Amino acid sequence: MSDLPSLPVTFRPGHTRAVLLTAGVAIFLTISGVSLLLEQLGPGERATFVVTGALIFWVLAQLARVKVVADESGVTVVNVASKRRLDWAEILQVNLRPGDPWVFLNLSDGTSLPALGIQPGLAKKRAIADAQALRALAEARSTARPVEDQG
Repeated sequence: MSDLPSLPVTFRPGHTRAVLLTAGVAIFLTISGVSLLLEQLGPGERATFVVTGALIFWVLAQLARVKVVADESGVTVVNVASKRRLDWAEILQVNLRPGDPWVFLNLSDGTSLPALGIQPGLAKKRAIADAQALRALAEARSTARPVEDQG
């Protein structure tokens, strides 16, 4: 299938990531700058401002790290607080329905895993194309394997 992306491929919300990281840097610099401009603050209070700015940046960076990485052996889903490796055979379906905040992977164990690396927030067409590409890869990879236990 020529329309399948070549592996490995990484899906991530580029616009959202740029906004989050830019906002994180701006917030950190603003809070740190304010701490330096307020003359009545002591060193401990200034440090508290800087640490608060750094903490806000860290939270936004964690939100920006989400991605879905597909390679020959499977898919790695990196969400805000978790990372999970899946074999292609574990992925039964890739869903991005209208109104969904991100892609959901229906898994062979009966659960559904959110994949925040593909989300229609600021780039809906890109998210739909990425979801279709991941769906095509999952379908091609699951059908390419011989079915076991047919007897």
